[in-house]
Amino acid sequence: MNLTLHVLLALAAVVVASHLVGRLVARVGQPPVVGEVLSGILLGPSLLGWLAPGVERMLFPDAARPALTAIAQLGVVLYMFVVGLEFDASSLGRRAAPFIVTSQASIVLPFALGCGFAFALYPAYTPAGVGLLPFALFMGVAMSITAFPVLARILTDRGLTRTELGVAALTCAAINDVIGWCLLAVVVGVAREAVAGALVSALLAAAFIAVMFLVARPLAARLAARAERSGDASGSGVALTLGLMLLSAVTAEAIGIHAIFGAFIFGAIMPSGGAIARQLDLARTPVVTLIFLPAYFALTGLRTQIGLIATAEQWAVCAGIVVLATVGKFGGTFAAARLVGLRPAFAARLGVLMNTRGLMELVVLNVGLDIGVISPALFTMMVIMAIVTTAMTAPLLGLIAPGGEGNRRDREERARA
Repeated sequence: MNLTLHVLLALAAVVVASHLVGRLVARVGQPPVVGEVLSGILLGPSLLGWLAPGVERMLFPDAARPALTAIAQLGVVLYMFVVGLEFDASSLGRRAAPFIVTSQASIVLPFALGCGFAFALYPAYTPAGVGLLPFALFMGVAMSITAFPVLARILTDRGLTRTELGVAALTCAAINDVIGWCLLAVVVGVAREAVAGALVSALLAAAFIAVMFLVARPLAARLAARAERSGDASGSGVALTLGLMLLSAVTAEAIGIHAIFGAFIFGAIMPSGGAIARQLDLARTPVVTLIFLPAYFALTGLRTQIGLIATAEQWAVCAGIVVLATVGKFGGTFAAARLVGLRPAFAARLGVLMNTRGLMELVVLNVGLDIGVISPALFTMMVIMAIVTTAMTAPLLGLIAPGGEGNRRDREERARA
């Protein structure tokens, strides 16, 4: 079987499995993204590779995985660009500063808890030769990440993207994860003894964001206005927009803050109500959410091996990681949101959303595994934490805002802004 057939067969398996598992988890109130993550784990060594290793090798041979990964990465880049198009930054208004403060607090507390817990885990859960400093810093970063794509998917599925809560959560998550990627660059630099290069990446990331909003945003507005006047939004306007979006993603990837942030930021600087944005909204791009995005979620799950956690002590450590991660993320967000004057229910829902980790967490964990900072067993524990904290989101939102009351209040607040 040639490479093309392998890739197509793997994509077919991923799409069907993610759809079926997504429908199952939907029956217990979970968003489709949880099923998509679980489907990847079920198709990987944790279940299919354990029950039928030959079938797993046939579906996902090593030769096909680079192509599948590239397809999945392109899918999530396109998805985050469309999310950026729907991101209405103007609705933040005078509340931009409180949300920025809240996003910082949602990093500080879990980062501190992660670093502190690292002292208890070291050296039992680190490969030989790894120093305490890079391990502690990595655990702090891993605890403080919010899953930007997963959070965006949950907000989309619940119709919250354009509410004040949705805008606040996306703002906090975007700031959170850009800082998180910069911190991860520093951690990688410490582990590889290349700190100077990591600090340069952090400075370049700040400069990139500033240029996008101060320089590229007016140019994007002119592009959208010209497409509106000429009535060619579905032709050259869309083509040029997608080309520039990909260049933005390439720039972000080269800097070291991940391509998805470049795509999201370019979407955010485009006029949200323009003709180009209307042509590229999620309703017109179902292939992204039906094929590419499930592939991204599922293929990452293929790297997880639940069987590595075998003893009661290891499960206790895993439970401790879940508790600390939740307390740090929810507690830091809630406390900061209350301090800046947000009402308790809004602050609680924002804390629940910021506790969503999902696949961005897995990307960070894969980096840690690749550079040899964490052991495979700790990697699996952190993956479980990412799934549990993501699965908690929908039920907790329902408890805090039953019957859609939260959505009504969000609309009322937005109307008053």
